[in-house]
Amino acid sequence: MSRLVNPKSGRMMAITVDHAISRGIGPMTGLQPIQDTIDKIVAGRPDAMTMTKGIAEHCMWKNAGKTSILLKCSSYAPIHPTYDIAFGSVDEAIRMGADAVSVGAMTFGDFQAQQFAEIGKFSEECMAKGMPLIGHVYPKGEGVPKDKQTDWEYIAYCTRSATELGIDIIKTTYTGDQEGMAKVVRCTPSRVVIQGGDNCKTLDDYLNMTKDAMDCGVGGVTMGRFVWDYHDITALVVALRYIIHEGYSVKEAKELLAQLENDKNYDQF
Repeated sequence: MSRLVNPKSGRMMAITVDHAISRGIGPMTGLQPIQDTIDKIVAGRPDAMTMTKGIAEHCMWKNAGKTSILLKCSSYAPIHPTYDIAFGSVDEAIRMGADAVSVGAMTFGDFQAQQFAEIGKFSEECMAKGMPLIGHVYPKGEGVPKDKQTDWEYIAYCTRSATELGIDIIKTTYTGDQEGMAKVVRCTPSRVVIQGGDNCKTLDDYLNMTKDAMDCGVGGVTMGRFVWDYHDITALVVALRYIIHEGYSVKEAKELLAQLENDKNYDQF
């Protein structure tokens, strides 16, 4: 856990590249040149990256030791969007030198029971073997209307349930407001981190959401599409890192981003 959480800020910054199974590779243009994308992300020095075992085996040797691997061991798919199926194991994560195991679940749906049962097994084994467990848990099952998926009560159910199942770090959706997200954090003894945000459209949207989330007690981010679809991936990773770990304002982060895009001096930050 000490390698996942920055000692200065007490927060975690992770970038995810595990979207191909869940969403298809066609729309994920930033992940099509996967080695190039991973190299650019690593150059921005995030605390960790979430990826599947096959991508780790193919693409992380040259970056070994530069960032922590969060080994994604389950996924939903376009044909079963509310059911995360397990395809990895804790032992694989240990063998590959990962610093955490990552699994997912969609709550309030037809398959919540099966997913919670699977998470319970992962949790038991992770606790026995000293491996942190990360959960990607969202209220996106069949029982939640789309316009309610960011309600704080639904998000809090996800994070509290994940805690009770033994998950150490919970990735979920930002509620859209600081008051609601603060309630989620208060309900959850585990660390809560946010995804990139389905409702964000612009750079300003994402940066403001990140800053707002940090200010209301969220314990970090695990972002994907927003980062690797950006035209200068490394510069954006650095700018986000300065919001999360250095307390930069959105204005300061945008100024840093512009300078990095112009000068390409990423290693100085």
